[in-house]
Amino acid sequence: MLQQIYPVPAHPYRYELNKDFQFAAAHYIPADEAGKCRQLHGHTYFVNVTIAGDALDGAGFLANFSEIKRLIHARFDHTLLNEDTESFSAADPDRYPTTEVVARTICELVQRDLDQRANRPVCLQVFVRETPTSYCIYRPRAGDGHA
Repeated sequence: MLQQIYPVPAHPYRYELNKDFQFAAAHYIPADEAGKCRQLHGHTYFVNVTIAGDALDGAGFLANFSEIKRLIHARFDHTLLNEDTESFSAADPDRYPTTEVVARTICELVQRDLDQRANRPVCLQVFVRETPTSYCIYRPRAGDGHA
């Protein structure tokens, strides 16, 4: 994987963890405005998740790199994203499996997992590269239900 430094907003936390991984998945965007993307097609998604916090867990981790990857990879790798009706919906444009919604969904899934941890880290951003020339960064706002 290409080594890259991702833009991250300034934050007050002592620790910042970044995990890169990829997964292969297919999708289609159920909107006429999507053009060719309305047709079923696939991508190798490159993802970076940024997590921050002030306290480490009992193993000395802010969060375990492999657990973050497994959480997303197990759910999305080699799937048709549109079939994950818990995350995506053909009836709601805010839940079409666009790059933006995939990034937001990954952030929400990671944060849900982090909320269960005693050291309470937070997901600051998710970077999703869908093609070599197209990517999205999602950053939750304070008050979006994140710690």
